[in-house]
Amino acid sequence: MSSATPRTVPTLELETELARAGHRFVAGMDEVGRGALAGPASVGLAVLDLERMAGGAPSDPPPWHGVRDSKALSPARRAALAGTIAAWAVGTAVGHAQPREIDQFGVTAALRLAGLRALATVAAHGTRVDALILDGSHNWLDAPPVLGQDADDAALPPVVRTFVRADAHCVSVAAASILAKVERDELMVSLGREFPVYAWESNKGYGSAVHRAALLEHGTTPQHRLSWNLGAR
Repeated sequence: MSSATPRTVPTLELETELARAGHRFVAGMDEVGRGALAGPASVGLAVLDLERMAGGAPSDPPPWHGVRDSKALSPARRAALAGTIAAWAVGTAVGHAQPREIDQFGVTAALRLAGLRALATVAAHGTRVDALILDGSHNWLDAPPVLGQDADDAALPPVVRTFVRADAHCVSVAAASILAKVERDELMVSLGREFPVYAWESNKGYGSAVHRAALLEHGTTPQHRLSWNLGAR
């Protein structure tokens, strides 16, 4: 008998708990690209209508069947699932903070910018967020405002719940992680065509051996985070 630990299957347990506390529209949020050397820091958002989901006819499997933490999925599976999320989430978005913003404000403030941009996108489409589940133990949405973004604080939901490994345990956060990963990966592949020596199509801007060797030989691009220790010439 195998002793391998079974993979965690995300549930709606925390989303339902928040709904029972009076928060109908519960969103999950997750980031990708925090530790990359190049490209944006990106934040995915998936908003669920818990009232609609509770009132609908039960299905087996549920419409979010197969959704997992993006790191546990193959690129092809992530891409396939990303195309289905809008069918059962009432709002989705991915916000980005660019390398110069990361250099100027630091990665935590940049993640806040990206998260606010994702929230503003769903708000512009008429979707509200009553409560938000944020992957991790640190609420980086609570970082000090930058770029005169104080007005965007209106997009912040009244309740933010941090949860370590929420991307593995919460359907909404797992969905957000897939959306962010797929969109940022596609962006890095596209940028890689402009700067092919860095192999972004495979390393997605992270510090692979090929990427670091190219930095030593060719230096940086406008997509690199110049405030980081890149080891470039």
